[in-house]
Amino acid sequence: MADRITANLPSRDFDATAAFYAQLGFAVDFRNDGWMILSRGDLEVEFFPHPDMDPGSSCFSACVRVDDPDQLHNDWSKLGLPSDRTAIPRMTGLCKLPDAPRMFALIDPDGSLLRVLDNRDA
Repeated sequence: MADRITANLPSRDFDATAAFYAQLGFAVDFRNDGWMILSRGDLEVEFFPHPDMDPGSSCFSACVRVDDPDQLHNDWSKLGLPSDRTAIPRMTGLCKLPDAPRMFALIDPDGSLLRVLDNRDA
């Protein structure tokens, strides 16, 4: 299975969102006042403006399915994001839940959850 992501997530501020995701290796492919598309290789995520979004109460999420979550986790760990369950942004370690693929989670500054799942366990 190829790496893929399909998501439409809120952004309180496109400049701040683009800067955060740039640290994760994403580049801006498209941007206007109402939409922004970022990509990292084959991974794409799209954002719409939501200036009043409360990151602490966000229920937005996306599944990122990759063939090598260990490498992605290693790359993103270099940011030094906290793992504290209340921090925004934050990132967890790799784990394996019952009946689920190996995964880790990243919460972006707007409170959106990215579940990074191992294709090999799907």
